[in-house]
Amino acid sequence: MSAVFTALAKAVAQLGDRAVIAVALKSIAITLLIFAGLGAGLYAGLAQLFRSEALAAVLPSGFVGPVVALAALVTGVAAFWLLFRVVALAVLQFFANEVIAAVEARHFPALAAQARPLPFRRDLANSVKGLARAVGYNLLALPVAGLLAFTAVGPALVLLAVNAVLLGRELTDMAWLRHCAGAESANPVPRAERLLLGATIAGLMLVPLANLVAPLIGAAAGTHLVLRRLEERQGA
Repeated sequence: MSAVFTALAKAVAQLGDRAVIAVALKSIAITLLIFAGLGAGLYAGLAQLFRSEALAAVLPSGFVGPVVALAALVTGVAAFWLLFRVVALAVLQFFANEVIAAVEARHFPALAAQARPLPFRRDLANSVKGLARAVGYNLLALPVAGLLAFTAVGPALVLLAVNAVLLGRELTDMAWLRHCAGAESANPVPRAERLLLGATIAGLMLVPLANLVAPLIGAAAGTHLVLRRLEERQGA
């Protein structure tokens, strides 16, 4: 398990690299723009709903605007908290090659020469697949989380566990696909390490501000875990 914490420490130390900063700015900007667009659409939809004749008859005059704003704020914050991981990781998929290449160049120059960057079409396909998996598994987990609502912390633990599994896979596959030579399902990182990495990044994504760079840290750390295993294989 120490390999995971070592990988995370090296990933954090590399956040100052120009290549990583560039990816951070692009991915954070695009993610926030997506949520801004969704927020605007949500507000417009709620405004239309609350201005319907049925609701206008119930709400006192002058209350429609504040109620719409409050409903949009509450719904938007909840959506941001629930969907940020999904959207941020989907966006990062488009720039993952740049982060992984930066880690390879600095820490694994020999393996960097063997890497095969994924074409845009493949990055897009991986992003869509990852998005579908994240949404699907989280939807399947919601009934279980609902049953544990009386425990207060049960729902959060269920969703954290599900996202730990998903993140552990996604963040190590990003690097593995550049080196797998067709063996996509043979990710060399042990499941326990993937789970710990995923749980750590899932936890970071719940922390304001830290959640903006958590996907980058995860992608860099996942690269360290994959390439360390490949180095061990080649050195054996």
